[in-house]
Amino acid sequence: MTWNDGPTGGDPHRFGTEAFYASLGRAFVAMCAIVPLLFLVEAVDVGLHADLDVTAGIIPHRIQGLDGVFFSPFLHAGWNHLYSNSIPLILLGTFVLAAGTRRFLWSTLVIILVSGLGVWFTGSPNSVVVGASGVIFGYLGILLTRGIVERSWWNFAVVLLVGLLYGWQLLGILPTDERISWQGHLFGLLGGVVAAVLFRRRRAEVAGRDTLGSPPVTSP
Repeated sequence: MTWNDGPTGGDPHRFGTEAFYASLGRAFVAMCAIVPLLFLVEAVDVGLHADLDVTAGIIPHRIQGLDGVFFSPFLHAGWNHLYSNSIPLILLGTFVLAAGTRRFLWSTLVIILVSGLGVWFTGSPNSVVVGASGVIFGYLGILLTRGIVERSWWNFAVVLLVGLLYGWQLLGILPTDERISWQGHLFGLLGGVVAAVLFRRRRAEVAGRDTLGSPPVTSP
């Protein structure tokens, strides 16, 4: 499956153009509006003592915990958990969303399904898994894979920046004794790879720009 998304008046994928910066700015504003909704959910959970983490989280291998595949990315195990996810979610989500709203929504759905089902099948049945970290790793997988399949050095640059800022968190895809779902991270990353391939840009469109994502230079 290929994807063609973006305003007809300009290509927001071309690095350095006004359309590119405008798309990036709108995406940043949108992500900054989404994250407060997660804080609202946490505030309701804490204020009403609703225990949403337990009732709506992923409980591996149990049918009653299967609905958590869809709900768990919106829930967090306390404020510190939510704080730690907020900045990388805004940062990575901005660059993924800037490539197109429809691509962003479908890609996020694929990541949620792959990450959530991966946790449900492989996680410990004595655990409850919540948090947006699977989606965050999925966005990282999207940017990395787009750099390969769409031959975009711009996406590689973003991944390098994130690696410099949060490189230590990338170890979260490996098994650990800490109380984190490394399965969610690993399958989220794989979900991002799948989404990037499924919703890649058209080859003809990608070929019309250089490896930095800029318009091709032609001689008069």
